[in-house]
Amino acid sequence: MLDLNRLKALHAVHVYGSVGAAADALMVTPSAVSQQIAKLERETGARLVERNGRGVRLTDAAGLLAEHAERILALVETAEADFEALRGQVVGRLNVGAFPTAARGLMPAALAELRERHPDLLIQLYEREPERVIREVARGELDLVIVQDWLNRPIAIPEGLSRKSLLEDVADVAVPADHPLAGHKEIALSALQGERWISSTPGTICHDWLVFTLRSAEVEPEIACMADEYPTHLALVAAGLGCAIVPRMGRDPVPDGIRFIPIRPGQSRRIYALWRTDAARRPAIRATVEALVRSSSRHENAWAVT
Repeated sequence: MLDLNRLKALHAVHVYGSVGAAADALMVTPSAVSQQIAKLERETGARLVERNGRGVRLTDAAGLLAEHAERILALVETAEADFEALRGQVVGRLNVGAFPTAARGLMPAALAELRERHPDLLIQLYEREPERVIREVARGELDLVIVQDWLNRPIAIPEGLSRKSLLEDVADVAVPADHPLAGHKEIALSALQGERWISSTPGTICHDWLVFTLRSAEVEPEIACMADEYPTHLALVAAGLGCAIVPRMGRDPVPDGIRFIPIRPGQSRRIYALWRTDAARRPAIRATVEALVRSSSRHENAWAVT
């Protein structure tokens, strides 16, 4: 009988293209992946990998077996989900991925609730960017993920994934407390023509959205500093180094010396939970989504302009 762990190792090499990348995805060492494939070769009596420069490539036999492995692993996941649904118990292990502000703003309350209500459920949280976690949940490496998209920059969701909307997260302009416009109750972005801006790094969703939003308001962004965490953005604004557009979720604690001004017209991002549709019957998935909905509802009204 073919061993599932060995099939999983072969499938990961097939998907990711190398032993090292497969090891990263499976969270094991490259040596462990190579050992699993070597055992699978002995188990099948077929050569599955060949040397290709400094790396390896899969043989035709390995490619065929990897395609079968994908279907087998999907069936196993469905069987596990159906069995958990039959038992009706929130148990087992759930690997969850969330982008930084969701990991900070939503996950603590949700995880604390789940630990109290379902002590036999083990959740492992990974803080990662949306593009990565979408790939990982689609491939089965993560069970549930939290992602974002901005209203003018929707994110592509692959087939086979289900979603639940959690909240709409409003963004405000953060300016130094001594800025001439700091006392305004609302502001159009065009009023900030000529300002220096704090941005995420190029290629990230938040950077692309900021540039798109400012140019849509006929403001050419002059980027003064780039950092990927909003708390860093706020520290730079407080130091008088520029302005930033910062969502309300997960931005606490706010340093002294900052004023938030709502934007006209409003800017916001949508926050979703995603999971594989085949696993939707798992009680652990349902319980986690429900906890995230409650966490979102509790906090949404608290994220006000300060």
